[in-house]
Amino acid sequence: MVCLGNICRSPLAEGILKSKVNASEVFVDSAGTGGWHVGELPDKRSITVAKRYGLDITDQRGKKFSPYDFETYDHIFVMDNSNYRDVIQLAKDQTEIEKVKLILNEVFPGENMDVPDPYYGGDNGFENVFQMLDEACEKIARRL
Repeated sequence: MVCLGNICRSPLAEGILKSKVNASEVFVDSAGTGGWHVGELPDKRSITVAKRYGLDITDQRGKKFSPYDFETYDHIFVMDNSNYRDVIQLAKDQTEIEKVKLILNEVFPGENMDVPDPYYGGDNGFENVFQMLDEACEKIARRL
């Protein structure tokens, strides 16, 4: 799960998907395309909305996406088109590019919609993002 700073959207996506899969069969992680928040907890508003749904994401710490992640992960879900461009620029070949998908294409195939970044908005934006990611992660979990 990849977003810009790895403190709002991707930590939520990581926590949601982890809650829907068997941890002994599927490893879920998240990162940001930028390194501003490396080592930090998720945004308090992401933590709050996750708790509202029984998820604890306080074990997560921000990290930056690296080219090595293409070797580690089978699927790379990005939150928006900007993240998509940033991630595929790090890919060394078409096989790596094909691992990268916009997460909302799980719900709206081929529409290439962005999960809006709630960082500068109010608490309601985090609730809306949670609902979007929950629906997408449900589809991902069923497929995995």
